[in-house]
Amino acid sequence: MDSPHGAGVSAEDFGLKGPRGWAFRGVRLDAAPGSLIAVEGPSGSGRTCLLLALTGRMKPTEGHAEVGGERLPRRMAAVRRFSALGQVPGVSDLDPALTVAEHLRERALLGRWFDGSVRALLRSPAERRAEAKAAIARALKEAGLDLDTLPKGERTSVRDLERLEALRLSLALALIGRPRLIGVDDIDLKLSDAERAEAWALLRSVADAGTTVVAVCSQAPEGADITVRSTEEDHDVHTDTDTTGPVSGDEAREKDEEGAGDAFAETGRA
Repeated sequence: MDSPHGAGVSAEDFGLKGPRGWAFRGVRLDAAPGSLIAVEGPSGSGRTCLLLALTGRMKPTEGHAEVGGERLPRRMAAVRRFSALGQVPGVSDLDPALTVAEHLRERALLGRWFDGSVRALLRSPAERRAEAKAAIARALKEAGLDLDTLPKGERTSVRDLERLEALRLSLALALIGRPRLIGVDDIDLKLSDAERAEAWALLRSVADAGTTVVAVCSQAPEGADITVRSTEEDHDVHTDTDTTGPVSGDEAREKDEEGAGDAFAETGRA
């Protein structure tokens, strides 16, 4: 996962079907490494399922995709090893009871055990602490999160973070492992226009630094390299080139969560 290069993403007739119908279908895309890929559409249109499928966390049922040279669905585990998730509700939520520092230390510790080599594990405790501190500092810088600006610094609880600050923290946690691909859900939910522009500028900077970014949104920015538009038709969901306006409200979000749950139940959560 220490590659400085992003993962190219391509798909051909990519689809995933759950017990209640298609979560998404007919996806075609071809994105170069280091691209910013926006998955645009209303809640309930299979956006999150597509994000999870492209990062190797949900198994598709038709077609294929290739991520970082690894073919899906056969090489899902390989894709998971070099991809990471930022905020994805219900999958990679931040713990509101933990502080920012606790989240960062936990992620660095997990990275040491699961992402590192055997040789790295044999380093002295002092060396490992220094490496973890350096990785955290680098990730915070890339995510644009200045701990000194938080109400209680690194001891600030996640529940006290503004939404944009929580987004930056989730990205920092993902970036600690130097992934080649990052997936982020609901990038523009409950953000003002200024905050939305700031969030997209952040993802643009991550992509420009070499990491491919797949971001789910209700409206894609003009600066996205690739835009995949999802539409909702009856009870089946297709991803195609049609443009549809955003849908808001609890009913739409509930349907989106049900769709993801159905697909997880059908394919198995990785």
